[in-house]
Amino acid sequence: MFKKPICGATIAPACEYCAHGRKASDPRMILCEKKGVVAPEYHCRRYEYDPLLRVPKRQPKLPSFSAEDFSLD
Repeated sequence: MFKKPICGATIAPACEYCAHGRKASDPRMILCEKKGVVAPEYHCRRYEYDPLLRVPKRQPKLPSFSAEDFSLD
């Protein structure tokens, strides 16, 4: 009846990484096979997640610590 999310419920649906959407020449728009030209954040009821289209966000760089940061002076 209902499909389980592949990567959990943390990824919000968006046409940017839908199986029916393709990037348009304008980087701010998506060409959807079902709805036509739409915004990347838009999603319709025919949304189908394609994990290969999603580019994960980079992890933030960790700050560098010195020995003085861990001393109890």
